Amino acid sequence: MPITIGEFEAARPHLLSVAYRMLGSSHDAQDAVQTAWVRAATTRSHSEIENPAGWLRTVIASVCLDELRIRRRRNEAGLPAAVIPAEQLTADEKLLRKEGISRALMVLLNHLTPPQRVAYVLHDLFSVPFDHIADVLGGTVPAAKKHASRARQRIGSAQPAEHTDRADRPIVEAFLAAAETGDTRAMIRMLAPDVVRDADAALLPRDARTRVVGPMGIASETRHFRDRIRVICPIAVNGKSMHLIAPGGHPLATLEIATAGQKINRITLRSARPGHEYAAWDASVPS
Repeated sequence: MPITIGEFEAARPHLLSVAYRMLGSSHDAQDAVQTAWVRAATTRSHSEIENPAGWLRTVIASVCLDELRIRRRRNEAGLPAAVIPAEQLTADEKLLRKEGISRALMVLLNHLTPPQRVAYVLHDLFSVPFDHIADVLGGTVPAAKKHASRARQRIGSAQPAEHTDRADRPIVEAFLAAAETGDTRAMIRMLAPDVVRDADAALLPRDARTRVVGPMGIASETRHFRDRIRVICPIAVNGKSMHLIAPGGHPLATLEIATAGQKINRITLRSARPGHEYAAWDASVPS
């Protein structure tokens, strides 16, 4: 007997959650769910499916695996935010917040191979047994376990030399909190008199200065970029700890804040580039 529409609709929210973590795009996840329904509706089984939700999860995983492999062949994996339409970024950001997903995790998942991503998402995030994952990947259980293990290693590898327990972390976090609320006075108190903000021109409005000196100018400017501060996450970039501006989980820019004498003396903004290697600040990244 085929899956009924009632069974499918009951499983839809879960299928969307799985597909979004695998594909990193709300639009592609919705498309994958619809494809899964077509496959489910056209599949004929001689016996009743005992676990419709589990069966559908296997189907959606297979659909996502196909899509990830297509992306990889087209070299479309992990596109930066700068080349993604604004409406897609907005939709992805909305779903990311609704699902309560780690922004850093969505960035890191893009560095996995398709089998690694499928194995990691299914097992580590949704506790799917490895024999089911092996069926999706078309391989053995040991191979599925190896894909998941390699995914964990890639996500938690390349620990930065400057770890999260560095002494200036409190002031950096306090500055970001003030920036998010637009508290100009609080920002000024944390900035050194000779503080410098250096940024790529592509990240700024037209005719804006790429270099700004002084607390007042930097704090006033930062107040207008609260939307970007709200979508940052701590991450290691090329082995160095900093923050990543990632709307919808898509890298836009790196934000590096340097301090001296408990004051921020330099802020550097650089566009995210395909060659950047990202890793977690620590080995545990929440789902």
